Amino acid sequence: MPANLPVIPAITKISQSIIRILGCNPGKMTLQGTNVYLIGTGRKRLLLDAGAPDRPEFIDNLVKVLKEENAVIDNIVITHWHGGHLDGLKDVLQINEAKGCKVWKYPRTDAEDSYEILPSSCKLHQLHDGQKFIIEGATLEIIHTPGHSTDHVVITHKESGALFSGDCILGDSTTVFDDLYDYMKSLQKILDIAPSVIYPAHGSIIENPNQRIQYYIEHRNMRENSIYDLLKSKKDKVFTTLDIVRIIYKDTPGKMWPVAAYNADHHLRKLAKEGKVLENEKDERTIWQFNENTKELML
Repeated sequence: MPANLPVIPAITKISQSIIRILGCNPGKMTLQGTNVYLIGTGRKRLLLDAGAPDRPEFIDNLVKVLKEENAVIDNIVITHWHGGHLDGLKDVLQINEAKGCKVWKYPRTDAEDSYEILPSSCKLHQLHDGQKFIIEGATLEIIHTPGHSTDHVVITHKESGALFSGDCILGDSTTVFDDLYDYMKSLQKILDIAPSVIYPAHGSIIENPNQRIQYYIEHRNMRENSIYDLLKSKKDKVFTTLDIVRIIYKDTPGKMWPVAAYNADHHLRKLAKEGKVLENEKDERTIWQFNENTKELML
């Protein structure tokens, strides 16, 4: 597990209808590991995410919880396609308490939903925006929130006002994204929901959701403004993404520049999508320049 992170217990009964089981897959991107949630109070319950594959301790803990609760898994909802959320299905579906359950996931728009690691018997049922799951002890609603990935969803818990944020918002870190333009719109969507508490797929419970969402938005806007102001101040010059990182992220250690460049590139693509900067190719490299033909817009 990365240093200086709070310890998350293997099993936590958050409320009468929510139990968190740690996925036992700690890492740089997964923090303490994937938070898998068992939701409901009756015998038939919903499992949110399935963790990573080949984590016997996680499966043992999940089976332990199900037996103690005298519960079975009736539905599994996957927040998005990344391996720490989806690929553990191959193991979860082998336990007796999950036999015959339905697996749900929002469809990707950037690739087909075809995963060799899953059992041949596993059919991914298609989620849709606004879909509801009404189970004993919980009413859940699916909200499509693209940006981290094209298929990403968050889930609201009507009874408590809580929100399961997947990888859109993390507990002890910021997150990465595939499309910043969509991601910022999804953050605003979550802010408008005004959740009472956020249960993330990685990291600690977020007790101050409004403050955390605002921080995510302001942090991204600050980086974006810095990049935009740099290109605007050097209208006659072109920059590669790494050129920009060397200037904007000058206090970031050089070994972290590739990660900084990943984020900076998404900021630049968002600005290009909005018509504020120009994207071109030169010597097999992408170069960026301020777009002087665009009206001044507030970022």
